[in-house]
Amino acid sequence: MTQTTGCVSGIFLSLVLCGCAHAQGQPPLRLEKTIALPGVKGRVDHLAFDPEHRRLFAAALGNNTVEVIDIKGGKVVHTISGLAEPQGVVYEPEKKRLWVANGADGIVRIFDARTFRLVRSIDLGDDADNVRMDAAAHRIYVGYGSGGLAAFDDEGNMVADIKLDVHPESFQLEKNGSRIFVNLPGSKRIAVIDRTNSSVAAVWQTDDAASNFPMALDETDGRLFIVCRRPAVLLVLDSESGAVVAKLPAVGDSDDVFYDRKRRRIYASGGEGAIFVYQQQDSDHYSKIAQIESVAGARTSIFVPELDRLFLAVRHQGENAAAIRVYEVMK
Repeated sequence: MTQTTGCVSGIFLSLVLCGCAHAQGQPPLRLEKTIALPGVKGRVDHLAFDPEHRRLFAAALGNNTVEVIDIKGGKVVHTISGLAEPQGVVYEPEKKRLWVANGADGIVRIFDARTFRLVRSIDLGDDADNVRMDAAAHRIYVGYGSGGLAAFDDEGNMVADIKLDVHPESFQLEKNGSRIFVNLPGSKRIAVIDRTNSSVAAVWQTDDAASNFPMALDETDGRLFIVCRRPAVLLVLDSESGAVVAKLPAVGDSDDVFYDRKRRRIYASGGEGAIFVYQQQDSDHYSKIAQIESVAGARTSIFVPELDRLFLAVRHQGENAAAIRVYEVMK
């Protein structure tokens, strides 16, 4: 079944409500504060979170740095410089290490997150991009090049190299299963990888939409959330069959989407200048409940359920200085 909802209003409205409880109450996200990123120029890519020390790591791609941000203090406490278009970051808590994938030189750099000393460099050749961690198996996965997903142990030794037909973008790992779902925007497909044998088990299409970059997973209900840019739509897929069960309008130029399990919500940030919020009624039915104005070009974010906060990366652009916007998730 394909579902389409209305309420496609002007993108720069501060809030668009679609006939839900929020129409008479508070919006689902409230801007709590803005943390400045002094001296950061250009695009800010993906973010990672250190729950023990309440630190945020921001890959400042255009600045060739990673900014280390103290959330409680609301300030940058360290800058890792000398990078080459950092794109993906992940914090590994057991060893207290930060993995940084660099697009310009294809090198994954591993840092001690206490001293920020470089521990190891891994050369993947080209365009090291998104990074994900399998905590239970002590594995780190990195998408790279013209079609590869590399797996490493927690010391940085490669244990698998899975070939794909085009460059991978966002991907998600099952916690209670063995599959990895990988967005392949270059071919308008999603690859399903069996990580027990490091092979592609299935390939799904993205309906009639293209440029499928961000992805989130609701493992409990067996639903995969994918935001496409052409046209700007949210696709909800059955994670067993790949069938599209719902399709809704989405924010333009989206690069991150997250599923809030506690509230059964979806948050999608986009460079068009808004955050779209959706409510899940059940596994097949969804509605857009809010469209919250942000900043043009701010397309990456991270949802931290431990804090009930959504952190939005704002790039330096025109009169807008680089910053992290902190949104409180309302009940």
